[in-house]
Amino acid sequence: MRLFVALEIPAEVRENLAALLGELRTVDASPWWVRPENVHVTLKFIGETPQERLGVIRAALATVRAKAGVNLEFHRLGFFPGEKRPRVLWAGIEASATLGSLAKDVDAALETTGIPRETREFAPHLTLARFKEDRASEKLLAAIRERAEPNFGSLRTNEFHLIESKLNARGAEYSRIASFTFFPVEG
Repeated sequence: MRLFVALEIPAEVRENLAALLGELRTVDASPWWVRPENVHVTLKFIGETPQERLGVIRAALATVRAKAGVNLEFHRLGFFPGEKRPRVLWAGIEASATLGSLAKDVDAALETTGIPRETREFAPHLTLARFKEDRASEKLLAAIRERAEPNFGSLRTNEFHLIESKLNARGAEYSRIASFTFFPVEG
């Protein structure tokens, strides 16, 4: 099983991203464009995991708690590592401090199961496209610059999900294995 831990984004944000991706895809179809239904906020990529480890992973994730829910605003566009040699086009996230703490807590909980901690600093984003040759066409760069400050919407949540990624000819298909509440529902 190929696993990761993520926050799912609301339908409104997904629809706004789908509209943008549709526009950009007509400008240049050569990047690998993420399907809008697959866009999520990754907290931890686990990778290939034997099925028999699923129980211990679920138990570890069930221990994660936070002092508040997570608030996210999705806006801006950018590139990893940068515009001159882009490998990834992303939508930015402005997040409450709880998001970084939550990612660290998920990482620490999974470390108790033998899954190594992240070596890179947590950089929340939504991956929109991957570039095959570390470059983007001038036409696509111009289209992205024209749309560099979009506002896609927001999310307020108190749960995260363990998700399985199955690779096939159409790309990755995700299915939720379990959901975890990390902060009590405010009422």
